[in-house]
Amino acid sequence: MIMETLDRPIRHAKIAKNMTVSELVRSLEGTAFGAGRLCEAVDIYREMVSDRECTKFFGLAGAMVPAGMRQIVSDMIRDEDIDILVSTGANLVHDIIESIGLHHYKGTDTVDDVELKHCSINRIYDVFLPEQHFAGLEEKLQPIFRELPDKLSISEFLSHIGSKLDDDNSILKSAYDMGIPVYCPAIQDSIIGLQAWLYRQTNPLNVDVFADMKGLIDRCYEAKRSGVFIVGGGVPKNFILQSMLVTPKSFDYAIQLTMDRPETGGLSGATLDEARSWGKVGENARSVTVYSDATITLPIIVAAAKGMR
Repeated sequence: MIMETLDRPIRHAKIAKNMTVSELVRSLEGTAFGAGRLCEAVDIYREMVSDRECTKFFGLAGAMVPAGMRQIVSDMIRDEDIDILVSTGANLVHDIIESIGLHHYKGTDTVDDVELKHCSINRIYDVFLPEQHFAGLEEKLQPIFRELPDKLSISEFLSHIGSKLDDDNSILKSAYDMGIPVYCPAIQDSIIGLQAWLYRQTNPLNVDVFADMKGLIDRCYEAKRSGVFIVGGGVPKNFILQSMLVTPKSFDYAIQLTMDRPETGGLSGATLDEARSWGKVGENARSVTVYSDATITLPIIVAAAKGMR
């Protein structure tokens, strides 16, 4: 095996004038380190979305919506490159905020945060979010809650919210339009959850936190082949991967974009090879972890793969 690698010399990248994203990635095909992993991720992603018999899972963690990655995910849904979305509650909160015409602003991380507090501005690294936007979010959500049945699943809860949004660039609206389920197993860990709790103080609302598991696991059972694209890690990553544990199957394609390290044993840094030991990722699955800021790698991977189809 080691000697076989000597048949694959490093091929040095070449930059040409006016080259496309896909051409740039192709030029990285014989490189190593992060560039080589990025190129491999594009190849795996392109194969995964082109596989008509593959059920495509997408895990969304980190502050991707505040950073400006919202429409990329929304377009992936509308392009039918995502069959099942699992997200943190925070990304969905920020998606709704954008959908009602409120915005996140380019700020700076070198700022007096106490001064920001006095100005009623919240900071997400170098993104600023006015505190008053959460009042707008409350005005949007509370009437929606009044239309809900007394008992429903988290995905049904989110689908109903998506049906009430007018912004076609919204992740939740796109998922609703395309009939794509959105799972958010830790939704109470978000402003949506906080608003739902406030509503429940005076109104009936019972969101069954276990109800979504059957639908997700059924999709795992039914999938002829399956692929997973994980941005970050955390709850979305585990919720997707653990669903394979109760099936005789495992993921055939797996991509993870992360900056976390595996040495601490945390899930966000756990390698996809580690997931093979659990049977979550198949023994012969095509997989790669790209160690880089996902706000850089996600747009490149999606754009390059789209240019190669």
